[in-house]
Amino acid sequence: MEARTNHLANSTRLESLDQFRGYTVAGMYLVNFLGAYTLVTSWLPNLKHHNTFCSYADTIMPQFFFAVGFGFRLTLLKRFQSATYSQAYQRVIRRILGLLLVALVFHGLSGNYESWEKLQQAGWWQVLEGAFYRNFFQTLTHIAFASLWVAPVIACSWQVRLSYLIFSAILHVILSANFYYDWVMAVRGIDGGPLGFLSWSIVVLCGSFAYDILSKHSFSSLQNEEQPHSAPAIKMHELMVLRQLVTYGMGLMALGYFVSCINQITPPNTTNTLTTWKDLLVEPPFVPPTDAVNMWTMSQRAGSVSYMIFSSGFCFLVFALFYAVADVLRIRLGVLRTLGVNALAAYILHDLVNNTLKPFCPKDSPAWYAFLFFGLSFTICYLFLRNFEKQKIYFRL
Repeated sequence: MEARTNHLANSTRLESLDQFRGYTVAGMYLVNFLGAYTLVTSWLPNLKHHNTFCSYADTIMPQFFFAVGFGFRLTLLKRFQSATYSQAYQRVIRRILGLLLVALVFHGLSGNYESWEKLQQAGWWQVLEGAFYRNFFQTLTHIAFASLWVAPVIACSWQVRLSYLIFSAILHVILSANFYYDWVMAVRGIDGGPLGFLSWSIVVLCGSFAYDILSKHSFSSLQNEEQPHSAPAIKMHELMVLRQLVTYGMGLMALGYFVSCINQITPPNTTNTLTTWKDLLVEPPFVPPTDAVNMWTMSQRAGSVSYMIFSSGFCFLVFALFYAVADVLRIRLGVLRTLGVNALAAYILHDLVNNTLKPFCPKDSPAWYAFLFFGLSFTICYLFLRNFEKQKIYFRL
């Protein structure tokens, strides 16, 4: 267990993390509103979830998990300074159970029984089995289970967390190879299905590594907004953080891509003619595949390991950008701050607003009309969240 005191855990808020979360919320609003529209299929295909490659839409959800991993490690280490391990972890469990309750109400369950007779005929086991296999396992549920899964190691050394990450990835691969990939794709599971927490934990733990990078090099530049950037040491600190974030990002993106290339030498693609090394490569991420897909293909629906590794790297790069802009250059956007400091409320709110507006915006609407309604949805959500911010109302678990 690693409970060392550091400057970052003692600081108030990290502006880059709020801006990063705000961008993620804004991206979610964009792809969740426009992703089902005909205009997206025709000329903005990367705003849609395809589940056979990593589109832009598929980069959004991992960023929530990345921020969760960063914040989880930060807050737990900070809590260790004023509470025992037992007290700190009791609070963690309570918060996770609270999030699962919110997920139950918000995401709902699968199944519909039109009469008491049909409910009795189904039997309690069939009702329970059917209720939890699909709808419940969406974003909030995945965050809760992934957080619970990594909780035993989130405060440990990087070696322990890396070992746990590798173990989780291997376990997901073994289960996928034996039965899970075929099952989750057949039932059209959502974001990895019931066992998705195994691979989502990859992104959560990578977020904790991002925390380590900033914590290791953090001192006055992360805490004191008033101090000028005149000391060479501060510039060196910023360069070191950026270099490590970018290095991690590029390395993980490359690794995720090469893992996806295992597709070329595994069923159903074992009959492919491989004459040069280029034949071993699949299409780049963000490009639809030409060969048959399998468990190695980047897929948000399958929660594939290749997708999670690549997405984690992409998260590092995006976070590096916001670190450079928000923490180094001190350029912050108020709209991103408002979305970022109340991400849970933003997530819940956008579905309610969209359900109200979308009936008046058909899926075959022209681009100008669809974007008009997206702007209206975004504005309504922002106004609610800005009002919450002014009144210091924050939805946190």
